[in-house]
Amino acid sequence: MAVIVRFAPSPTGFLHIGGARTALFNWLFARHHGGQFLLRIEDTDRARSTPESVKTILEGLTWLGLDWDGEAVSQFARRERHVAVAHELVARGAAYRCYASPAELEALRAEQTAKGLPQRYDGRWRDRPASEAPPSVAPVIRLKAPLTGETTLHDRVGGTITVPNSQLDDMVLLRADGTPTYMLAVVVDDHDMGITHVIRGDDHLTNAFRQLNLYTAMDWTPPMFAHLPLIHGPDGAKFSKRHGSPAVHDYAALGYLPEAMRNYLVRLGWAHGDDEIFSTDQAIAWFNLEGLGVSPARFDFAKLNHLNARYLAQTDDSRLATLAEPFLVKAWGRDLTDVDRTRFLRALPDLKTRSATLVALAESARFYGIAPTLATWEPKARDLMTPEARTRLGTLLTRLEALPEPWTASKVEALFRTSAEEQGLKLGVFAQPFRAALTGSTVSPPIFTVAEIFGKNEVFERVKASLSLPDLA
Repeated sequence: MAVIVRFAPSPTGFLHIGGARTALFNWLFARHHGGQFLLRIEDTDRARSTPESVKTILEGLTWLGLDWDGEAVSQFARRERHVAVAHELVARGAAYRCYASPAELEALRAEQTAKGLPQRYDGRWRDRPASEAPPSVAPVIRLKAPLTGETTLHDRVGGTITVPNSQLDDMVLLRADGTPTYMLAVVVDDHDMGITHVIRGDDHLTNAFRQLNLYTAMDWTPPMFAHLPLIHGPDGAKFSKRHGSPAVHDYAALGYLPEAMRNYLVRLGWAHGDDEIFSTDQAIAWFNLEGLGVSPARFDFAKLNHLNARYLAQTDDSRLATLAEPFLVKAWGRDLTDVDRTRFLRALPDLKTRSATLVALAESARFYGIAPTLATWEPKARDLMTPEARTRLGTLLTRLEALPEPWTASKVEALFRTSAEEQGLKLGVFAQPFRAALTGSTVSPPIFTVAEIFGKNEVFERVKASLSLPDLA
């Protein structure tokens, strides 16, 4: 059997982390089996669905690298097909027109609440003839659900779950205005699209039993279901804004790599032994439904940052430089020049092993694009600029100027070491003020490598500028 799965988001907001994980699991399952991963936009809620949300969802999937097969399907565009199925169910005697008015239904709910009963439709129009229909009420169409027996779901995550049919009321298929409900549309679409497996969050679990009754009423074979436990925050509560952003596009803006996010998300509720870090190709090769967990996964930013740092360190420098440029522009407050790009690319081997995100990477490279000023020097760096340190740096400038070309880190370091040995001092006494002069900080990549990347002219300009700044120490 060819595997066909779908991701079916509602375009009423952004693509959230839970939805992204669901899409990823479907995508991996399809790619593992050489099947199809389809995208359906469930836009039947016309009041809340927006083109902006559709755009955000598509951009989020694209950023994650989850390519879908064929064109995205609009559920709303298929509404005539949904309506036709509803009328076919009426013709089969598997559905009926209900003329209960909104006031009647509200009174029914109030009565059930007062008696402590669950709120469900009581079937009052289930067997009444249309001749009794009040002329002023437009009917809805309801499924004629079984009144006795049980409905059983064989879920690939939760196992076999059985619900008494007495708990399932006659759900609405077509509203009074003739528009189809989600519960009808999703079953019709899944059938017509040939969906073999429905992998979705367990917030849809209760829907599955009603949907199974609809499959039975149409004599359709239902797909295999796998309902995923929801994602929780570190405190065990449902993941929300108070734990961190639930929106996928924010993680792109925060500087996470899509391949790191894929690796992290796949481990939220799925396991392959003790493996934690693996490529997308490995995930495709290993992914199966048997590895899905039954307990909610917890979103842990520390683990995500650690994983992203590993991916940053392993990323090709040229690709990483391209990915980082928008973050550099934001951190530096200006567009990059060719000189900036060359320096950054040369600096990347040292910088990328020190950062967890592209934002942090751009910040760590800040001194390459912005010379330190009196306002931006770190306090500890100012403390290094004593009168003695300035004198030593002034002397070193004269000696550095005499260095023969080419200007290299090893030559600069050798000169510093020689100067320190001549005065019986430790190398840091010379190197730390030099670091402060070039970067405005006490922490940086190897400072002699930084000096080589800057080149002789930039080093001289920055050291001279530091010597002329007043009251640094």
